Amino acid sequence: MQTKTTKAPEAPTLDDEYGQAPRVVGPLDEYGPALHPDVAADLDKKRSVVRNEYKAKYAQRARENGHASKVAQRSTWDWLAQSLAGEVNGPDGKLDVARFLALLDANGVDHSRWTNRSKGWEGRLRMTGRLALQRVVAASGELVVEGDVLEAPAEWVAKFRN
Repeated sequence: MQTKTTKAPEAPTLDDEYGQAPRVVGPLDEYGPALHPDVAADLDKKRSVVRNEYKAKYAQRARENGHASKVAQRSTWDWLAQSLAGEVNGPDGKLDVARFLALLDANGVDHSRWTNRSKGWEGRLRMTGRLALQRVVAASGELVVEGDVLEAPAEWVAKFRN
């Protein structure tokens, strides 16, 4: 295997990850770009696996760092989140399940028991898979992607190593 640098998307500016200006829910303020409309709608959901206070923290952290994309505002947007977004999100910004499962396989994450396909299964697969992958990558210090290896930053590894 050869080592390469990350394929993670560059930090977005006020344009979203596809080069288009985000639809603005509110004006720019001291926190940065406005919430992405889908993220704003998500904050009002009553029944969700992720508590609304965490969703608000993710969105606020992304805004403070100048990220206007939906993907950035719905995640921790750390090194692994950025790497996964660059590798397994399709052109529409949604999870490409086949690519994600291939990435889990390449890193030795057993996903065979995650077979529930009821409403919201893609989100649960993404979240559960990321947590399992996080442990594996933190232990090895690298993320295997399509036969190549991405070196995890030492600071990230130190934070997530058990």
